[in-house]
Amino acid sequence: MKSSANVHSSESEFHDQWALETPIAKIAVREAFEAPTALENRAILALMGDLRGKHLLDVGCGLGESSVYFALLGAHVTAIDLSPGMVDCAMALASAHGVSILGVVQSGEELEVPEEQFDIVYVANTIHHVTDKGLLFRQIHKALKPGGRFFSFDPIAYNPLIEVYRRMATKVRTEDEAPLTFGDVEIARKYFPNLQHREFWILTLSLFLKYYLIDRVHPNRERYWKKILLETPRTLWWWTPLERADRWLTQLPLVRRLAWNMVMWGEKLSS
Repeated sequence: MKSSANVHSSESEFHDQWALETPIAKIAVREAFEAPTALENRAILALMGDLRGKHLLDVGCGLGESSVYFALLGAHVTAIDLSPGMVDCAMALASAHGVSILGVVQSGEELEVPEEQFDIVYVANTIHHVTDKGLLFRQIHKALKPGGRFFSFDPIAYNPLIEVYRRMATKVRTEDEAPLTFGDVEIARKYFPNLQHREFWILTLSLFLKYYLIDRVHPNRERYWKKILLETPRTLWWWTPLERADRWLTQLPLVRRLAWNMVMWGEKLSS
């Protein structure tokens, strides 16, 4: 098993290259939160409420879509990532959109921010890259003000279709990724006893099958989880009824394990 330092090194190198290859003009900021397929972020936004004046920490900011979107909504955003290339990309993206964010290069497990500084911590597609999830949640808890909230979403481990996809998409993901289990939910609950979660994408994963079987797009040619954000209501006429069915299916305790992604949220309780 790799050490955390080795994992961080390989993850940073991979994401530096991704940032280098991505034109700023092609980064879909609003689509990441407003596209019909942005199910997780749309749910998170509804839970967050008004962000104006809020201090928000974006852990694992990646290309910067979320940091910039939150800044556009009036939040004071600190964006961190272990990849210097990703932080540079997020800063450039913010400049292109006329907003300001603070970019910091560091890992989620090693947060060096003042305690109880943030109203909100947001973590998207990051926890499944982390080797010590308990340490990450402890750092998130420490960074939040009393009454502050964290929101996250990540893939979970149980869907066989996603497992096949992961085995095929070897060039667009890192080998050290570990999708979340419900055991990881219990780790988070140690720090956030009021934690809640909701799952997304079961029947709607048919969109991945369409990309591969009909559109003939190999998973290594294009990241499906980015491609979905380019869909429109017109192109999703067949998909929308499946999304409505998923809202019911994901309420069933056993069936929801077959979802692709899980949103978690919790509040730091006052001591």
